[in-house]
Amino acid sequence: MNILLVTLDQFRGDALSAAGHPVVRTPNLDRLAAQGVRFARHYSQAAPCSPGRASLYTGTYQLNHRVVANGTPLDRRLDNVAKAARRAGYVPTLFGYTDQAVDPRDATGPDDPRFKSWEGVLPGFEVGLNFATHDPGVWVRWLRDLGHEVPDDYEGAVGGEPGRPAKHSLSAYHTDVLLDWISGQDGPWFAHLSQLRPHPPYGAAGHFAEMYDPADMAAPIAPAENRHRLHDGLMRVIGAPEDPAEMARLQAQYFGMVSEVDHQLGRVWAALEASGQWEDTFIVVTADHGEQLGDHGLIQKSGFFEESYHILGIVRDPREARGHGTVVERFTENVDILPTLCEAMGIPVPDQCDGLPLTPFLKGEDPPHWRTAAHWEFDWRGSNIPKGPQAWPWDRRMERQNLAVLRSEAAAYVQFGDGDWLCFDLAADPTWRTPVTDTGVVLAHAQAMLTWRAQHADRTLTGLLIDNGGTGRWPVAHA
Repeated sequence: MNILLVTLDQFRGDALSAAGHPVVRTPNLDRLAAQGVRFARHYSQAAPCSPGRASLYTGTYQLNHRVVANGTPLDRRLDNVAKAARRAGYVPTLFGYTDQAVDPRDATGPDDPRFKSWEGVLPGFEVGLNFATHDPGVWVRWLRDLGHEVPDDYEGAVGGEPGRPAKHSLSAYHTDVLLDWISGQDGPWFAHLSQLRPHPPYGAAGHFAEMYDPADMAAPIAPAENRHRLHDGLMRVIGAPEDPAEMARLQAQYFGMVSEVDHQLGRVWAALEASGQWEDTFIVVTADHGEQLGDHGLIQKSGFFEESYHILGIVRDPREARGHGTVVERFTENVDILPTLCEAMGIPVPDQCDGLPLTPFLKGEDPPHWRTAAHWEFDWRGSNIPKGPQAWPWDRRMERQNLAVLRSEAAAYVQFGDGDWLCFDLAADPTWRTPVTDTGVVLAHAQAMLTWRAQHADRTLTGLLIDNGGTGRWPVAHA
């Protein structure tokens, strides 16, 4: 069985025609959903990229992996999807990026070149193509060989995509290299295609830049009048354009990027079919986090709002036709991806995992033990949001610059590290602008969050017991 893990960057869960979006067109993702399982309420566990990907790759919440910013080292003790694939007999190969900084304990010294960038490769992966977002490198040279004038910097190189043919886009190049690699495999393979798009700068490739009319864009959710100070701070740092026409143009370019990466995935589906591998390839498509897209006066990803964490999630297991075409409305999370892939590869799920295998849903079943809420965290100690002087490590103000969210069917509870809290009435207003007034609802959600954190405390060695001269699992009586 081949394994294909696809991550798209900053892909909102509702930016999908299969999800009922009135404008966007994603025929190839729709087709995968029709022949697999679409998880309609799928969530990332952290933002920005490195924290979100740490949860995806390790199956752990941020409270355990502690990657709190782009550049926080990933603790070497953590298992991950690439290491798991190796245990299953694969040579996992990366096409794109994983954004995981090296653990300093594994460095060769202060001059180790891996200290030069936080955009390192997740331990365990072979590299088929490594694209660090601030070093376009090989793609830029390829474009110049084709006759394009391209600046060396990432923003300039990617920002010029609307003026170049879509077949020369970054997403197209990633896809070309992946397809060439697949054609050379003579046994089961594991590939991770990590596409940068849809990611700023907001400019789609080639004709996709003209695919959507700004006049067809819906107005974003306006920010509430009474806002938490973090929300105000975020609006100063990543505020959406105030000009409605500029905001509509940004939306149209974002959806153009969505359709372009969908087109590239269609090329992968076609190649798998042509080579006879479609029915022998387990496919996961998700994202590292979402995109505010103007909602609540914000763009990009940050804070506590759902738009930054609700992402696409599609899994196709060709062996499980019973689940094909189903839409799961249960709350699922990116920490579930590693357990799911482990079961698909026929190896045990690592004890560290906070997530649950999605396998029952792939079989068309509805497991009774499933979670009743989604969870995510955000830490802004390294951001440009004003927060006053810090005196690390004894002054704990840095540890106050974080939040956790528990989102149930009826409400969303936000707990801040400094003791503040918010609770939004989603039953009355799904736009996250109406506070809950019933103190009983607030208490129930606060208690649920405490329970969630207690049940997912780190358990690296807690499952073992050294007693009577031996080491093993706790007796059943303690379970």
